[in-house]
Amino acid sequence: MTSEQRWPIGRPTPDVGLWTGAAAIAVAVLTGVEFAIRQLAVGPRPPLDDVAGLVAFNQRTSAGTLGVILTDTVLMAVILVFLSGFRQLIVQTRRDVQWIADIAFAAGIAYVVVTLIGDGLEGGAALDASVDGGNGTVIRALTVGHALFFGSIGCVLTAVVSFASGYITLISGALPRWTGRLAVVVAVPNLVLVATAFGGTDDTSFRAAGGWGSVALGTVPWLVWIVSVGVVVIREREHHLERAKVARDRTTAAPTARG
Repeated sequence: MTSEQRWPIGRPTPDVGLWTGAAAIAVAVLTGVEFAIRQLAVGPRPPLDDVAGLVAFNQRTSAGTLGVILTDTVLMAVILVFLSGFRQLIVQTRRDVQWIADIAFAAGIAYVVVTLIGDGLEGGAALDASVDGGNGTVIRALTVGHALFFGSIGCVLTAVVSFASGYITLISGALPRWTGRLAVVVAVPNLVLVATAFGGTDDTSFRAAGGWGSVALGTVPWLVWIVSVGVVVIREREHHLERAKVARDRTTAAPTARG
């Protein structure tokens, strides 16, 4: 199949490489926007044992928090487009290992769902703080749940997505091998960061649940991998089609040779 192939009704087939690459670039842009909003309009939260400070913080930053959540929601939608395109790039090359691509895709969907649930908890805390002064106990519970979703739970799913994506990239030849190695490397710290569930709730601590360690060594490297794959796909769309054809021919010829 090539980018020039057309449907029977005469409309051009969507270019999966272009869509995948564009989604990856959008991931980079939206990540930058979300980071800027969080740093400028939200900032670090107070300790969870300071209930009054936690309520005041959520009252003061509710608008910024909702802005972060809306941006993150769009980001998750774009990641779904990327994951769908990445899966298709693999399947075009090696249909016999589609089940591994499906594992990566399913784990990616689960990651998106978990992230959106975490966003809902964070948004709930912001909204609660804006109603009748807020309930400190409710806000604290929502904040702790949010930390777990963005920490250990998210790291488990990111590790599965990364390892499956890296492995299938290496065995399929659909993309340059360095992108597969990068994905496998990304999976390792995410597995280690699962232990942050036992690291407390200090937002400024590297080893805390949902702390900056999970972001710096877990989420950010995965997003870097997504953007790297997107740039490669955009720059080498024609090369991908050639690699896919060579891999399919090799797979088809193998049973014949054994026979």
